Amino acid sequence: MMLKLNNTIEPHKGERILYSGSDLESAKRAMILIHGRGATAESILSLSNEFNLEDTIFVAPQARDFAWYPYRFIEARTKNEPGITSGLTLINSIIAALNESGIENNSISLLGFSQGACLTIDYALRYPKKYAGVFVLSGGLIGDVINLNDYKGDLENTPIFFGCSNIDFHIPEVRVKESAEITKSLNADVTVKIYENMGHTINEDEIEIINSILLK
Repeated sequence: MMLKLNNTIEPHKGERILYSGSDLESAKRAMILIHGRGATAESILSLSNEFNLEDTIFVAPQARDFAWYPYRFIEARTKNEPGITSGLTLINSIIAALNESGIENNSISLLGFSQGACLTIDYALRYPKKYAGVFVLSGGLIGDVINLNDYKGDLENTPIFFGCSNIDFHIPEVRVKESAEITKSLNADVTVKIYENMGHTINEDEIEIINSILLK
């Protein structure tokens, strides 16, 4: 059974959504995986094989033209609209549909890589609540400057992991750390790991950290 989504908007409205793991009817928890620029729902969904989770449905939406927004995430937000808002709305619609199926927010985790990681943490801080976990792999909050008024509320001690290389052409280390500090201010249990010369990728240590958080 596929999720029935409401209130999605262009440009990402109507794009395909892929699933793996448990059927929606039997799943007790869910993970939403958000791919990076130039990637696909299939590529990010393949990560689900790395997680030791039972009774879990994995959900991976596809961005229109393989990008959630057109420019770098540290450009002015207005340059990257309507893609950002469309992506945030899509995530919100997926979570609402999961709630409708009986999976509560504290049983839903969010994971994103690169552009998808930026969208993921931006969503979590704009819609703060208790999640099972939020995993920000090579990403940070979106915008040329961060408007703190956009991020208010209580994450209720949600475990949130930021992992990134110290040298990443796409993701400045300073933005990762700034995003983590803002996330802490919303009452999240934040872990940050900066990897030496890792590049723009996902490593085994990050997978182990995610598993350790989800299996607590």
